[in-house]
Amino acid sequence: MSVRELVVLGTASQVPTRHRNHNGYLLRWDGEGLLFDPGEGTQRQMLYAGVAAHDVDRICVTHFHGDHSLGLAGVLQRINLDRVPHPVTAHYPASGAHFFDRLRHATAYRETVPLRTEPVPDAEQAVLYESAAYTLTAHRLSHPVEAYGYRLAEPDGRRMLPERLRAHGITGPDVGRLRRDGSLRGVTLEEVSAPRPGQRFAFVMDTRLCDGVYALAEGCDMLVIESTFLDEDTALAGEYGHLTAGQAGRVAAESGVRHLVLTHFSQRYPDPAAFAAQARAAGFDGELTTARDLDRVPLPRRRA
Repeated sequence: MSVRELVVLGTASQVPTRHRNHNGYLLRWDGEGLLFDPGEGTQRQMLYAGVAAHDVDRICVTHFHGDHSLGLAGVLQRINLDRVPHPVTAHYPASGAHFFDRLRHATAYRETVPLRTEPVPDAEQAVLYESAAYTLTAHRLSHPVEAYGYRLAEPDGRRMLPERLRAHGITGPDVGRLRRDGSLRGVTLEEVSAPRPGQRFAFVMDTRLCDGVYALAEGCDMLVIESTFLDEDTALAGEYGHLTAGQAGRVAAESGVRHLVLTHFSQRYPDPAAFAAQARAAGFDGELTTARDLDRVPLPRRRA
């Protein structure tokens, strides 16, 4: 059975707290796992969340600040220690390759698993991976160091309409043949099906408001986005290259996001409910999660 869900491993910003670990997020997409921004302590958080090294197929780092990348050393060593039976691919800003290499070889260990390094090129937008299952793209963000957000998009498909199939006498294995070949006995696929939009997921970390944020968020079924500050500290957010909860909510509302996941909270705010309240006040009325460590958040059901 296919599973599409976000496993939250950490939700703090620069300073972890007693209840919030540094960043870490695993997206389960059917049989594949994409690990985003493994901050310090990610390996242990994976244990608490029931995530194994074998679950990681792809690692995506938005930028090289410690709360988003210091866990790389431990995760990579655990992947090799557990002899993960498949290659692992790593994406990160090309300008930070020296940081990636230092973390990868921070200490001595035996390398047993092929690691494919595919840095994000210096561009506003780049396609990183394309398959029948999804396309992974990166978009430049606005932060004091080079940073990129990631967007995963499933190809659009078609939803079969049982009543139209019955009307044309198409049943059983013929349904599969029609879907595969596009026509059967003079009946076209378009006559007995309707468009089904593919699912969209975006991951947006440390950034000011910029074109890249909106490009990533557009039409997403789930948007995971930083909301480091509350709106009363908008000036501070801009100075340090971050978003407020209200800005995140407004982006989600204007971009047609279905499920908004707020995360990356500054330790200065004791009440997480304030982040959700400000996102709602900014106009977002879809499903909303104020992330907590070890949450499991399913992607919304497919659009009709």
